[in-house]
Amino acid sequence: MRKPKQEIIIPDIEVSDAGAEGKAIVRIDGMVVFVPFVVPGDIIDLKIIKKKKNYAEGRALAIKQPSPLRVEPQCPHFGICGGCKWQTMAYSEQLLCKERQVRDNLERLGHIDTSAMRSICGADNIFYYRNKLEFTFSSKRWLNEGEMRDENDPGALGFHVPTVFDKVLPIEHCALQKEPSNRIRLALRDYALSHNLPFYDIRNHTGFMRNLVVRNTSTGELMVIVIIAEKNDDILLPMMEFIKKEFPEITSLLYIVNNKMNDSYTDLDVVTYSGKSYITEQMPRYGGGTPLQFRINPKSFYQTNSEQAFRLYSFVAEFAELKGDENVYDLYTGTGTIAQFLAGMCRKVTGIEYVEEAIIDARLNAQLNGLNNCTFYAGDMAKVLNDSFVAANGRPDVVITDPPRAGMHDKVVEQLLSIEAPRIVYVSCNPATQARDLQMLSEKYNIGRIQPVDMFPHTQHVENVAELFLRKKN
Repeated sequence: MRKPKQEIIIPDIEVSDAGAEGKAIVRIDGMVVFVPFVVPGDIIDLKIIKKKKNYAEGRALAIKQPSPLRVEPQCPHFGICGGCKWQTMAYSEQLLCKERQVRDNLERLGHIDTSAMRSICGADNIFYYRNKLEFTFSSKRWLNEGEMRDENDPGALGFHVPTVFDKVLPIEHCALQKEPSNRIRLALRDYALSHNLPFYDIRNHTGFMRNLVVRNTSTGELMVIVIIAEKNDDILLPMMEFIKKEFPEITSLLYIVNNKMNDSYTDLDVVTYSGKSYITEQMPRYGGGTPLQFRINPKSFYQTNSEQAFRLYSFVAEFAELKGDENVYDLYTGTGTIAQFLAGMCRKVTGIEYVEEAIIDARLNAQLNGLNNCTFYAGDMAKVLNDSFVAANGRPDVVITDPPRAGMHDKVVEQLLSIEAPRIVYVSCNPATQARDLQMLSEKYNIGRIQPVDMFPHTQHVENVAELFLRKKN
């Protein structure tokens, strides 16, 4: 018979720093322990819950003395929902941690001189800033400590609990999206419960109610997408009519039938129940003028923090230093937001994106904005961006690249080194992979200005914009 593992509890130890994935760091005899939901400067009683070769994971049993950096969270679900792990940390400290994260990654992984790095651009609105949230119905409700499972429990509508794929935390109030987001979610939940509509069981693939998506715009347009597991008009249509009458401010009310084994819906048909099939966001033009219009359909990607997106793109425009006659490439263009943001300041913009639906959106939005100098191509970046493509579209004067978290493919970096555009502006949501790519590009490029931007307050995520310029040959 195995002996039970002895609990390791360390009392009265100080949290020393912010760490990876939104966790904080406690150091014990040279060992790093990652602890969630605590703040640097907290004095805690620490329980070790997992021990690895080079690090450990722990949990705070009690906060004996709160840090001066600690603030009260606005979210009633803080500590269980994993969405805003830094919400108890003063925002000014969050910004310093993110700035340090960018600097450490660039210096340690990329061996980059960060002396030209600017202070991070923080957000004016640190709550209710998101324009999109996705919620999940689950027959398995997350139980708080001390709760016993009730076989008659219908489940929950809310967010997945971190590391638990089939358990959902019921959300009463989320401080990330403006109303009527919370009211819509609660009304639909109550309707489903009162009409005995079963919540989805992702293990057994049974149930009716699957997901809810709420999107809004700065101009007041509102999209609601209800995702169900099967087409049953007797159940579906009365529910959709209820939402329509209860929330007349909804400008785009849609539904999707998803009978797949996973929750992704980008490959599924969308049905417009009432209103338009899209919403339209506005973004100011850099330097003034008529705002840009971006039509957003249910599957479109658009930066989820509209206010900070304008600031992010403004730094891109600043670093691009366009005079009006440049040929610009926009790699990983998505729905072409950066390309169109820059189009009025250059001769031509050519965007490349893997997702064909996004390119359709990009072309439509360019037409909507009266931009006739934007060309968009769909395809795998590593295959599309080749010598023939450059010959057909002209050598770029400026390259904008905004890759996914994994960074750029080696072949893309090699092609950029071959093209030798005089200037590159690299936008990244992952400073670690950006550092790796910048180091490879340093073969021919010098790093200039560096500008971190906080798009997601209360999380560890940070965007970074870096300027590169081609070294003159001897």
